[in-house]
Amino acid sequence: MSADPAVHPGAAAAPGPVTAGSVLRAAMPPPRRFWPAAASGFLSEASAVALLAVSAWLIVRASEQPILLAISVAVVGVRLFALTRAVFRYTERLAGHDAALRQLARTRADLVRRLIPLAPDALGRHGRGSVLGALVDDVDDLQNLPLRVVQPLAASAFVALGAVVFVGMVSWPAALTLLACLVAAAAAALLWGWAVGARSERSLSPLRARLADQVLDHLGSLDVLVAYGAEEQSRARIRETDALLRRAVVRRAAAQAGSAALVSLLAGAASVLAIVATQGQDLAGPSLAVVVLVPLAVFEVFAAVPLAASAWRQVHASATRISEALPTRIPEEIVRDVVPATGTAPSLGTGTEAGLRLRGASARWPGAEDDALSDVDLHVAPGERLLVVGSSGAGKSTLAHVLVRFLAVRGEYRIGGIPVQELSSDDVRLTVGLCEQDPMLFDEDIRQNLLFARESATDAELIAALERVGLGPWLAERGGLDARVGERGALVSGGQAQRISLARALLRGFPVLVLDEPTAGVDPQASDRLLTDLLGAVGPDRSVVLISHVAPPAGSVDRVVRLEGGRIVRGA
Repeated sequence: MSADPAVHPGAAAAPGPVTAGSVLRAAMPPPRRFWPAAASGFLSEASAVALLAVSAWLIVRASEQPILLAISVAVVGVRLFALTRAVFRYTERLAGHDAALRQLARTRADLVRRLIPLAPDALGRHGRGSVLGALVDDVDDLQNLPLRVVQPLAASAFVALGAVVFVGMVSWPAALTLLACLVAAAAAALLWGWAVGARSERSLSPLRARLADQVLDHLGSLDVLVAYGAEEQSRARIRETDALLRRAVVRRAAAQAGSAALVSLLAGAASVLAIVATQGQDLAGPSLAVVVLVPLAVFEVFAAVPLAASAWRQVHASATRISEALPTRIPEEIVRDVVPATGTAPSLGTGTEAGLRLRGASARWPGAEDDALSDVDLHVAPGERLLVVGSSGAGKSTLAHVLVRFLAVRGEYRIGGIPVQELSSDDVRLTVGLCEQDPMLFDEDIRQNLLFARESATDAELIAALERVGLGPWLAERGGLDARVGERGALVSGGQAQRISLARALLRGFPVLVLDEPTAGVDPQASDRLLTDLLGAVGPDRSVVLISHVAPPAGSVDRVVRLEGGRIVRGA
């Protein structure tokens, strides 16, 4: 028997370790895209400081009533810095958001690519709210790294340093007081934010994920919760988590407000200390105005530092959560391709090896200790209709997931005589299609739900496929292909969802179709009609593996196989 390479430890490792640091590095735009935003941010903030400095000098100098020529340069400077401040602020926003959002799209695509190998059978170990939070909220938070952390910190640092040097050229004692106040403001704001807001900021992402999990579970199981009188307890849990999230947001806002207050107090202190520091110097009025008022402009720019520190804590927490949601290795039970996809469906072949053949096949679900399918020998010939029966937990759904290569198989599995290890799992799924017992319908119209199977299909082909599965009259009653099906098919019945799923499979044209419990959730009186319609729609030229706890009408299948404890006990 040949072993599946997917189960070898060396083949199961995901590409590269995933840490918060690697996520943060991936979130930063490349320098060639980011430097225009950083330069524009610096020039905008520098223009704001220069505008106040020149304005202060001009107002005081003009009060001395000099000749116009003596202040004409300052007048031009005021106009220049007022314009450059606005222009560079605009280019900063334009270039910064363009770079950040482009990188955000790449980061989200990379996250999805890392999650794809886990789908669908290994994603069950991750909470839906956690994965959704990582894909949406946490990734969105990463855009704050360049926009609200790196860019403001770089601009503030260079502007503050330049302002200290500039004030030093006028009065070195005033420059020293300004530098001391800036250092004190940075230390006080960062320590205050860390002491008061760090815990709240770290808890925001987990609380959002918990709330998303609880809301999804509540809405997805609402009928069961109501039936057993547990709906109020579920709502109480949601309210409790929502209250915790609200308190965390308020604490974070309070920490940011406290940091801003500290910076404002030290801004005023810097101006007062500048007056004290220049007492022994013989400064002209315009120069004194500059050294007193420039600190106010510098601290206005410097106010971005505590906000950047708060944004950094939140970004780092989001990066940590993303790294935890991403797989560091693919479970041994999940298929890992060793050959690239070709986009061509493997042929079922001819002769004795034609069709699908399992020999000594075993498989298990991710995280399980025991095999759900053990030493199975099974042959599905081209055009054959096979019924697989067995009690709940016998391994029927495991067999379905092995046939479509969601689960790795130990043993031999061949399609047309070719081992599946030599085929891409995507190519295998061009030959073997699966209609699950809970088919996935998107919150779109009927047309779009069918076009996922074949984008080039015309409306006439879509209607013909629906008529083949017995939905022609229903489609006319609903008003045609533009009718919506609701979130996960909430606006259609279980039987109608199965028929739409089969119509989608027929449009795709799978040579082998696996129907996993198509009558689950369907009224017993309608199950025979549904099975008859489904098997009749497939056509005699395609193989069908029907997994069902309900026996189909007599004569509709060629052979019956029974599974018990993961083993075939009859048929094959």
